[in-house]
Amino acid sequence: MTEALQPSPAQLWDQLRDHDRSDHDLRAWVAERVRRLEADAQRSADTHLLKMDLPSAWGIDLYVKDESTHTTGSLKHRLARSLFTYALVNGWLRPGTLVVEASSGSTAVSEAHFARMLDLPFVAVLPRGTSQEKIRLIEAEGGRVHFVERASQMCTESRRLAAEHGGHFLDQFTYAERATDWRGNNNIAQSIFQQMAFEPHPVPAWIVVGAGTGGSSATLGRSLRYHKFSTRLCVADVEGSAFYEAWSTDDPQVDTGRSSRIEGIGRPRLEPSFVGSVVDRMISVPDEASVAGCRFGSARLGRRVGASTGTNLVAVARLVTEMRQRGEQGSIVTLLCDAGERYANTYFDDDWVAAQGWQVAGWVAALEAALPPA
Repeated sequence: MTEALQPSPAQLWDQLRDHDRSDHDLRAWVAERVRRLEADAQRSADTHLLKMDLPSAWGIDLYVKDESTHTTGSLKHRLARSLFTYALVNGWLRPGTLVVEASSGSTAVSEAHFARMLDLPFVAVLPRGTSQEKIRLIEAEGGRVHFVERASQMCTESRRLAAEHGGHFLDQFTYAERATDWRGNNNIAQSIFQQMAFEPHPVPAWIVVGAGTGGSSATLGRSLRYHKFSTRLCVADVEGSAFYEAWSTDDPQVDTGRSSRIEGIGRPRLEPSFVGSVVDRMISVPDEASVAGCRFGSARLGRRVGASTGTNLVAVARLVTEMRQRGEQGSIVTLLCDAGERYANTYFDDDWVAAQGWQVAGWVAALEAALPPA
């Protein structure tokens, strides 16, 4: 029987299929843009942790992390930088790529800023009711705006625009929870605990945040568990948003079909970046209470804050009241999400507020009673 001839080593290598897609010029372009983002992070100082004094006899300390001091004026500055970094290292961006985002305003302001830094064109898909001040800020950063009638249409329209123009949809609602490194690396959780290190209660009893994409709550909740902190995470939600109902009923299919009237937070459906399993508690806040909260917070802090910050403060007031009832002491940290100057013609306009049917005076009085100055 004749022995079969074995192929030579050269013949074996010839059997391999190979295709080289390396592009040294593109790698250099990406590396330069990542460097620009890292340089921006190095130039940026950390945001302040403000103490909102309460009666000392309570033994409860309240802190507000002022994210409005970022270059682009809001909490979304961190997210925008992370989303662009994530898109670059995944190979989704090339020279001239049109970047598209679905946003109610603040994320788009920050993303327009970074798109200009990276020499990329940017379009924000916004609900038609977005404040004129936010639109002006997006355009001032070199971005363009494209309107839809309802918040529920933003993502579908963004995908269409990106596909039509060979662009890339950043999709904050999907990628916010994974674009940020929750283990450390300059995220908001690491910043909070570093700043709290020398306070009377350095490990907070609660951290309170809202949910727009869910990215901040996912980062905080994961980080608390990873670093073995006892701190509990509370998410404050708004009317018209699906997050509270979906979380409390454990039904991911909830769809309210409504747009949030508190810009920056609340979504009609449960977004992929909302990780409910890391949330310890949720509080549903009426819209008029959120507006009262931003007015109350503005008076206490001596600067205007947005209504999403007001939502946080209403939830904080509930937690402080409960801690007092149980005789507990400790600290609570929440976020000042953006400055109130963006809402001069809405949440701070008495005629506009009245036209929404909101009665805020009672809520302001309730907040003043729950969170009095020292």
